[in-house]
Amino acid sequence: MSEVTSISVIVNTYNWPEALRLSLQSLASQTERCFEIIVADDGSRPDTADVIEAFAGSAPVPVKHVWHEDVGFRRSTILNKAIVEARGRYLIFIDGDCILQPDFVAQHRALAEPNHVVTGSRILLGRELSKELLAEGKWNYQAFRQKTLSHRLTGEISKIMPLFMRLTWRRLRDYRSFVWRRIKGCNLACWKSDALAIGGFDETFTGWGSEDIDFVFRLHDKGVIRRSGSWATEVLHIWHKPADPSRAAANMKIVHDRIEAARHRNKAAHTPYSA
Repeated sequence: MSEVTSISVIVNTYNWPEALRLSLQSLASQTERCFEIIVADDGSRPDTADVIEAFAGSAPVPVKHVWHEDVGFRRSTILNKAIVEARGRYLIFIDGDCILQPDFVAQHRALAEPNHVVTGSRILLGRELSKELLAEGKWNYQAFRQKTLSHRLTGEISKIMPLFMRLTWRRLRDYRSFVWRRIKGCNLACWKSDALAIGGFDETFTGWGSEDIDFVFRLHDKGVIRRSGSWATEVLHIWHKPADPSRAAANMKIVHDRIEAARHRNKAAHTPYSA
């Protein structure tokens, strides 16, 4: 991947400025500097805009705030608006409740390749550790890293090895077929041209659940290869209460039906014609 290729990091957020502040601070401390930040705001109150404005005033990279009115969960819609606004050829999607390691963007750049989508993973932070970080309001990766063993022993962090190890090989990361596992919208990257080619995220997903899986599947159905970002791009996910699951089953059915339709279509395409 060319060093001059620009990257847009799209940060999805909704009414949690304390978490967003830490996420943005972790972006400011990246070893990679050739990227822009676009905050995709699903209708947050003005205090979120205040955090973004204050951060943008001293940020080492360009920052843009994309907002629409709050009329319910419309994550797909605001992400599509951010995609259109993005100046980068390559897009990295994260959530505003995730804190990034300093080499996060650099690792995504290293894994990027034409006709590939990268799906990364996350490290879950416990409730008490999350409260502590949010209350402090300042992100210090080195200080956090020094305490990871004690956090692991107390169950306040789900895993620590990805904080200390990197697996650099690329080809062995590629999936040969579509699988549901480990698709997280809080750590996802693809080329802007590929995202636009499939029409972005499906805006009929108006509640939480499966919109990211659907996005990756539709890329796969167009021939884009899925690549794992595990052991390279893990994000730290701040604890929060589970999202409203009322639309989860309906959204999952949409994806299941699309996968089944594609399976039948592909099977028919490879069936010899007989009179």
